[in-house]
Amino acid sequence: MREYSDKKNVQAKAYHSDRFYKSPQLAKEKVSSDKQFSEDLKSLKTKFKISESYIQKDQMVLFIEPSDIKEVMKFLKEEIEYDFLCEMSAIDWLEKSNQFEIFYQMLSIKKRKRLRVKFFINNGEAVESIVDVFNSANWAEREMYDMFGIVANNHPYLKRLLMPDDWSGYPLLKTYPLIGDEAAHWYEIDVIFGKEHRKVVGPEIRDTKRVDQKDTTQFARVRSEVPYGAKPSNEKTNFTEFQEEGGVPFITRFTKDRQKTLKNRK
Repeated sequence: MREYSDKKNVQAKAYHSDRFYKSPQLAKEKVSSDKQFSEDLKSLKTKFKISESYIQKDQMVLFIEPSDIKEVMKFLKEEIEYDFLCEMSAIDWLEKSNQFEIFYQMLSIKKRKRLRVKFFINNGEAVESIVDVFNSANWAEREMYDMFGIVANNHPYLKRLLMPDDWSGYPLLKTYPLIGDEAAHWYEIDVIFGKEHRKVVGPEIRDTKRVDQKDTTQFARVRSEVPYGAKPSNEKTNFTEFQEEGGVPFITRFTKDRQKTLKNRK
């Protein structure tokens, strides 16, 4: 078992930081600058509370109350012709405010307009499923649950979509290590061989930056079909031909003896 290490904000490891640097932001325009968006916003405000609204990158962005999401989606679809849900997901702001930002990307085919609906929820809170309004939200809500752990209430079949049902953790959280946590290192060993073989097989190598081709004691053994712990094969693979037999006729056949190593960039 590995020694425990603090996994708080594990992906925020910048090698260089500038305390005066501010990340660039897209310009925000007033909704009144677009006639169609102005009319749509006015219609929405007659029934729902809109805490913030603006135009960014030619699309209107609205912040609503989380409890209104289902009724807002019905209104967008039935009343003002935003009839296509392109995408929905979440953004992890747990380190900053212990909240998730939920967004819904909408398209009106008739108006040729895009609209994005947003709201914030606290960590541990659920959202209301909109599958019965937009069926395209089915897998999107399952993926959000799978990757962030956010529950969609009243979803018809809420279970993991990409990861195995018994997977530990939620891979798109910023606190989730890029190479997986302790459970991830042992998952395939436990499923394929069983926990009793952990000492025999060893943990799975999940760090793709380091693969030792001569190591025969790890789970991933590249070009080394030898018994566990045995010396690697001395057989060498030389790639002398770089074009298949009968390849493209107007390209000169390239072999290893014709290659050159440049000492200086031209």
